[in-house]
Amino acid sequence: MAYRANQQLREDIWDYRYPSAPAPLPDEEEEKVVNFARQPAKGPGTTALSLMQQATEMFEGIENQARETEARAQSLCKSATERLRLAEKQRDASERARRELINDFNARLEEMAKAMQRAEKRIVSAEDHAIGAEFRAQAAEAQLHKANRELAAIEDMIRKRLV
Repeated sequence: MAYRANQQLREDIWDYRYPSAPAPLPDEEEEKVVNFARQPAKGPGTTALSLMQQATEMFEGIENQARETEARAQSLCKSATERLRLAEKQRDASERARRELINDFNARLEEMAKAMQRAEKRIVSAEDHAIGAEFRAQAAEAQLHKANRELAAIEDMIRKRLV
């Protein structure tokens, strides 16, 4: 492991002392790649300044990307919040409709129960009237039988006197 690290360090130093020209990149790839190729040594100050400029550009790109990502995340949060509010409103509306439906159903059930009670009272009253009418009919029938017997007795008496 140490050998590989030392070998890599040697190659980096070699590349620093003897820079080679980088291979040309297509236009799209050039925009995405930061050029860290070594410039011909003009002095330690210019090389450091150049590296600082490249690092600054790279950090600015990262910051811009972070801002865009944050803006997208905020937009997604705002959109999700609006969808949640809309869903809550729909839930509340359906809950109100359900309560109204249940209240209407309960009111109808109560009306039907009262109507059944009134109908039961009318049925009981009609049964009482029917029983009373039946008793009166039986009494009238008994009186009719009695009257028929008395009439028959009177006819017999009249026949006995006439004959």
